[in-house]
Amino acid sequence: MQAITQAIADRRLMPGTKLTEAKLCGIFQVSRTLVRQALNQLSRDHLVTLLPDRGAFVAAPSIEEAQQVFDVRTMLEIHIVRDLSKSITTRQVKQLKAHLSAERKALRGNDIALRTRLLGDFHMVLANMQSNDVLRQILSDLLVRSSLIALMYQSSQSAEESHAEHVQLVKALEAHDSASAARLMKQHLRHVERNLQLENQTSDLKTRSATP
Repeated sequence: MQAITQAIADRRLMPGTKLTEAKLCGIFQVSRTLVRQALNQLSRDHLVTLLPDRGAFVAAPSIEEAQQVFDVRTMLEIHIVRDLSKSITTRQVKQLKAHLSAERKALRGNDIALRTRLLGDFHMVLANMQSNDVLRQILSDLLVRSSLIALMYQSSQSAEESHAEHVQLVKALEAHDSASAARLMKQHLRHVERNLQLENQTSDLKTRSATP
């Protein structure tokens, strides 16, 4: 499963690519049973789409889906940082700064899959500092979808910008500035969505997939 995820992250498996069990068995030298298990898990993670009588395909989130994901994330995450800014502890600030350090290391190493995971995990770290289990689960599901979108469309430059905005968010939280934290989170998610340039990217991908 990790090998297929990495192939998607490295742009070796593009959105809409058909994933045949026989080819995957040959490429990764594993049994058909393991391939089926991996595809089922990736389907649950929204990285792969399984279509009856057609097979498995690398998922290609629609523009509408991406916009809806970011709309809901914005509402939830503004609420999270507003609450957290009022009660954040020194230990929690240290945890966030350690995460920022890991982000920087992944960016410098040009590790696309790791940087994408860490940039998404930053938001889950914030959510895990809350006591609302339902909110955490909802955001976790949304972040899985966001990760797929970022894996396919996020540039190195936009990843750097996301990290810089995470740094500013942590500063606002450390200062217990709820208004700034809410404003920065809203701006950050808007920037992430805009930098993905989903409409242009999706059109380009469709053109390439139609080319023999």
